Order: sequence, then structure tokens, then C-alpha cells
Amino acid sequence: MTQTRTNTPPLNADTVTAMVIAGSVATVAFDLWGQAISPMLGFANLAPVGLARSLLGTFGLPNAAWAGNFMHLFLVGLIAYPVGWLYIFRPLQQKFAPGMPMLLSSAIYGFGLWIFAIGGITSVAGLKFFLGFTGITWVALVGHVLYGIVAAITFDYLARRR
Repeated sequence: MTQTRTNTPPLNADTVTAMVIAGSVATVAFDLWGQAISPMLGFANLAPVGLARSLLGTFGLPNAAWAGNFMHLFLVGLIAYPVGWLYIFRPLQQKFAPGMPMLLSSAIYGFGLWIFAIGGITSVAGLKFFLGFTGITWVALVGHVLYGIVAAITFDYLARRR
């Protein structure tokens, strides 16, 4: 996956492979934090599959456990969020704030994912806005920022290896 400073990468096998790898690594980090580390520390346990199931049910779509897992792990973790980084956020950031360090940029991207998922998707799914600002809200903030950082670092690592 080659990418010039302000251009988006070409949509080819290398880019799709990088998206799957970066999305996988970042999703594992997100789930490890939200479903293992956070509860071990006494904080809330994230339930992204439950949110996905609620959203699917809102639209009258199948919302069994398999559908929630498919949406969280595949559609969001491996496709939507990596596409958002590569083709929307990163190019805009490079155009308007080219000197911004990648770590800060990726943390801001993760924050945006949190706003989108916990502020927006929860409302569409019929849940409380930002989940009522309970403990799960803040665990989700850390998880989404972690996702953004891990995905960006993985993309950068893969790009430098080529």
C-alpha cells in the first residue's frame, strides 16, 4: 500500500489487505480493552455487539448474535473504520493540518469514532444519548481512541514495509 502525502491510496489488493490487517489488529485492541482489561480494572464492560444488534433491530433487520458480531467485527472493524481513516479523515487532516503528528491525528480520529458510535448510533438505535454518560461511555471513549491509534500505527507500519 503506497500513499503519497496528500493522496488517498489506490483501492487495490495491497490496500484491502492493509485494511483487513489494520482493522483486525485495532478491533482486537478495542475488544481486549473493553471486554477484558477494563472489567478487570473495575470499569464497565463494553458491549459493541449489543449496540450493533440494537441498531439492526431498529431497522427491522436480523439482529441475532451472529448478525451483531458480523456488523461489529467485519462491517465496522474491518471495513467502515479503516475506510474512514484512509479515505476520509487522513486525507483531510493531511490537507488542512499537514504538520499534525500521526499519533495526535489518530487519537482525534478515534475521538470522532466515539462521537459517531456512542453519540449518534446509540441514539438511532433507540438507546440513551451517549448511553447516559455512564461508565460504559468513558470506557468506549478509551476504546475508540485506542482503535484509531492502533489502526493508524498498523497502517503506517505496513506502508513502511512495502
